[in-house]
Amino acid sequence: MADSPKPIASKSNPANPSWERVQLARHPKRPHSLDYIQRLFTDFREIHGDRFFADDHAIVSGMGWFDERPVMVIAQQKGRDTKQKVFRNWGMPKPEGYRKAMRVMELAAKFNRPIISLVDTLGAYPGLDAEERGQAEAIAYNLREMARLTVPVIVVVIGEGGSGGALGVAVGNRIYMLQNAWYSVISPESCAAIIYRDSGRAPEAAAALKITAPDLLELGLIDGIIPEPGEGAHTDPDAAAEAVRTTLRASLAELCGLTAQQLLDDRYDKFRRMGSFFTETTAAGK
Repeated sequence: MADSPKPIASKSNPANPSWERVQLARHPKRPHSLDYIQRLFTDFREIHGDRFFADDHAIVSGMGWFDERPVMVIAQQKGRDTKQKVFRNWGMPKPEGYRKAMRVMELAAKFNRPIISLVDTLGAYPGLDAEERGQAEAIAYNLREMARLTVPVIVVVIGEGGSGGALGVAVGNRIYMLQNAWYSVISPESCAAIIYRDSGRAPEAAAALKITAPDLLELGLIDGIIPEPGEGAHTDPDAAAEAVRTTLRASLAELCGLTAQQLLDDRYDKFRRMGSFFTETTAAGK
């Protein structure tokens, strides 16, 4: 007798590891970027403003030291209580945030410092004021310029990695994800609203989107998974930070030994391979 089909994960089927990880990525006590910055970097000095319009508090950026090595840090910050969330715009950057990030990247290239980017956003801010100030252009500009950077770029998705809002600071030589983070072109709720006409089917969409770290590692879209302690990073932020430290230390040791051209080629080849699922066959094979 044929094997019975596996049940489809949905809101009626709670055994859905993809949705469970989305919920853990959104845990109210999950460490945010500033928690990692405090634990990983010494003498961190924040840089404010984009020199065009304003200072976007959804992105924290600046310079500091990692294991006695000078680095530049870009991080998306959500905020924890209501006051902080409003101040940080729920971690959704506006154009000035991406321009501030690019300002820091240009400084990194000028002074030959590695860039470490911590990603944690539901997406770029979609408000009218952001669109009027060139939200799409700011993200597109970052994508192009990050591909041209001659210094190592290491990206860590620590929570949510939503669409272009995340990718605008995530064109890296190495991309890592914490075990319970997610990274996708769209949130499960938005996907469910579009595909199923029902945002309540977000768990089903999460499974279909392949947004978790194991899924993306298998697809070749990320370079590694950083393990989380216990039931998630929120149970032991210090241990989670140490796991990130170990990964960053190994990645920096590898990338800092490459020349500028090798870094460019490495990043170019990495993104050219994404989305290619075809294999070449020989004439004899045909």
